[in-house]
Amino acid sequence: MTTTASPDTPGKLDDDDYPAYTMGRAAEMTGTTPGFLRALGEHRLITPLRSDGGHRRYSRYQLRIAMRARDLVNQGTPIEAACRIVILEDQLEEALRLNEQLRLSQQRQEPTADT
Repeated sequence: MTTTASPDTPGKLDDDDYPAYTMGRAAEMTGTTPGFLRALGEHRLITPLRSDGGHRRYSRYQLRIAMRARDLVNQGTPIEAACRIVILEDQLEEALRLNEQLRLSQQRQEPTADT
């Protein structure tokens, strides 16, 4: 018996925010432990979605965040500080992106001086 994927499946798996990974697989992929991932949740760095059965599910985006925190912890940063650093880095990246969008929008609205 063969199973076929629904037409939606490839799109979901390409989505960085799709919660495709179980805790065990996420821990394996990030080189951490389930306890470390739970600690990141306790420090509100990542909030995994829950399956219908109540199991944590992680997205690729969340795994990248977890790996950044892992790297900081491996360098000796306390986990609570590592979580705060990653949150601030993420906020800064978003602010810079928004500033660039605003700058480009304003440039398009300014009339060019041909005289």
